[in-house]
Amino acid sequence: MTTKITLIYDNPLNPEAFEAGYGAQLASAKNIPGIQRIETSKVWPKEDGSPTPAYRMVDLYFADYDAASQAVTTDEAGAFFPSVFALATGGVRIAFADVETDSEQRPRP
Repeated sequence: MTTKITLIYDNPLNPEAFEAGYGAQLASAKNIPGIQRIETSKVWPKEDGSPTPAYRMVDLYFADYDAASQAVTTDEAGAFFPSVFALATGGVRIAFADVETDSEQRPRP
């Protein structure tokens, strides 16, 4: 079962500073062993000008839960995750998730 680690960045205190460091952070993520692909997204601004519920999201995909769990114990992850927390001046949430598609929906235990 494909597993992803999702990083949900809350709105940074300084968006320009966040963006200045974001590219290097993604480059660091690519060095984590076992990564199959990386997907990034930026939350659309709200029409009424109020703050967005999040700023950016990054999904790191792995073959399965064991591969993701092993990856986060590596030196490369040890370099990546501190940079995540340093850049995330508005906060960040990180979650491991089982990837499902419409054709793969299965009952939960």
